[in-house]
Amino acid sequence: MNKPRKAITLDPGDGSVEARGAAVAGMVTSPEVAAQRIIQMMNPAEIRNMVDVPALLTELAAQIKAVNRGDMSRSEAMLVSQATALQSVFVRLSELSLKQDHIQSLEAFMRLALRAQSQCRSTLEALSDIKNPPVVYARQANIAHGHQQVNNVVREIETQQNQLSGATYELHQNTRASSYAIRDDQTLETMGKIDRTTNGGRKKKVGEAGV
Repeated sequence: MNKPRKAITLDPGDGSVEARGAAVAGMVTSPEVAAQRIIQMMNPAEIRNMVDVPALLTELAAQIKAVNRGDMSRSEAMLVSQATALQSVFVRLSELSLKQDHIQSLEAFMRLALRAQSQCRSTLEALSDIKNPPVVYARQANIAHGHQQVNNVVREIETQQNQLSGATYELHQNTRASSYAIRDDQTLETMGKIDRTTNGGRKKKVGEAGV
């Protein structure tokens, strides 16, 4: 009988240093390898010795691809199993708490039991969210999509108004300033002298013949 494989097979590519380095980097950062390391460490020796590492990595990769396709059946099964295990922990700790003669010990075990019960409830809530996604998520997405449509309509209206009015984003010349400059440069007409002694104070220009 062949022994389970324990080594991880790598594809060195063209065999260059860069290719081998890339293969090792991909291996140590792989989600499958990270999970495989923890799974083997958490299992007892008799199970750990039975594990074929390449086969385990292939199985983990297949589960990841299933989730990417939208198949959550494995995740749902995992959550159901975890909730069942947490229920067993709650029951056992509750039994231990009721067997205690001292209030401190009873309280300690009961606190742990209720913590397991709380985790069990959270696990079932996560399962429920997967099976029946909250409606609020879809509503938020629709609201955001509606805002985007409104913004597009506003931009289109503003663009049409600018085209009709000939408005542009270029800086216009300051016509008021130029008109003032032209007015200031004009030659001023010589003012006539005022003769207050004749003609009732009528204005009289220089050189005007007297009446």
